[in-house]
Amino acid sequence: MTTLLLLFLIGVLLMVSGCFSATETAITAASKAKLHQLAKDGNKKANIIKYLQKNINLVIAVLLTVNTMINALVVSLATALMIECVGQEGIAYASLIMGVLIVIYAEVLPKNLALHQPERLLLFIATPLNFIFKIFRPVTLVINAIVKKTLGIFGVKTEPNEFSHATLEELKGVIDLHTGPGQDVVHEKAMLKSILDLGSVQVGEIMVHRKNVTMLNASDSLSSIVDQVLSCPFTRMPLWKNDPDNIVGVINAKALLRAVRSHPGNIDELDIVNIASKPWFVPESTDLLEQLHAFRVRREHFSLVVDEYGSLMGIVTLEDILEEIVGDIADEHDIMVRGVRPQSDGSYIVDGSVTIRDLNRQFDWSLPDEPASTIAGLLLYQVRMIPHVGQVFMLNGFRFEIIRRQRNQITLVRITPPQS
Repeated sequence: MTTLLLLFLIGVLLMVSGCFSATETAITAASKAKLHQLAKDGNKKANIIKYLQKNINLVIAVLLTVNTMINALVVSLATALMIECVGQEGIAYASLIMGVLIVIYAEVLPKNLALHQPERLLLFIATPLNFIFKIFRPVTLVINAIVKKTLGIFGVKTEPNEFSHATLEELKGVIDLHTGPGQDVVHEKAMLKSILDLGSVQVGEIMVHRKNVTMLNASDSLSSIVDQVLSCPFTRMPLWKNDPDNIVGVINAKALLRAVRSHPGNIDELDIVNIASKPWFVPESTDLLEQLHAFRVRREHFSLVVDEYGSLMGIVTLEDILEEIVGDIADEHDIMVRGVRPQSDGSYIVDGSVTIRDLNRQFDWSLPDEPASTIAGLLLYQVRMIPHVGQVFMLNGFRFEIIRRQRNQITLVRITPPQS
């Protein structure tokens, strides 16, 4: 009778130990996003698990403490049983047999099962797990305090740091691991990562440079300005007076046409400055998230970018920021200048003004976009000189060949990516 009772107790304790092992794995593998959504939907058990995950270090310590106690008790009972059956040699047999059983049935097997559906397991045992946590928490706090003091003697710090919490890098990694059917997955991943990058990208990196901006001279006749506006694909254009850096307003094509139509006499009598709206200047260091919010608050779509000295650098529009998220947006009035031409040998002919971010996003490259925003800027920053036509440079595994240069500006580059 005693033998059967010991066997029964050993079997039960092994199962309990397996439950604790499975719980230990499940609480670390469970998706916080899924549990958060379940909690929002009113699942009370999900709220319990969210609370336990906030105290993950203590929960793990409780599970390990209780599991160690159970395993020690199992080995003791098995030793007593084997001694009763075969004598003192049973001590060695018990240690060997129970070691194998604990590893297989109380550790590896339950942890593998927990990895398949960790959220479902946690929701099933949420209430008893919370009860056990509250009972053993004081003991665990004492154990943790002893551990910290012991590690402190050797100069090891155990305080939580920035790596204890979810970071943008972790979220980007999750996005990279996302897979699904169809060809849109790559585009969806790029969009999600671009949204996360809005706070770290400055308007100076995506702006249209001033040399590519169509600007109007306030000294021109209104007839000439109307002709320029009608021949231009853009709706808004900066207006300057006396000096291109002296921006006095922004012309909206619709406002100009309304003013022309409502004027009964000679349109050259109109003052173009009065038709223009007040210019809005933003520093080139403004991040895209802040600029997007400013666009929404001011209900404007167009701003002028200036450097630290107040000189005009270019323009940035709401469409520019949206294109950073969804990719190029083309309409019937856009002039399509891709600036990237694939070659049969696997290389690409790229305009120097093409942004590094666009290349990285389109071809999944990893060119650095911190020191410079364009290919020409990257080359100038890396080689610390103005290269000549025909020179070749190897940067980050990519081969750059200078094809064309105008004065001190690199205008055309052949880029050969690393062979995969």
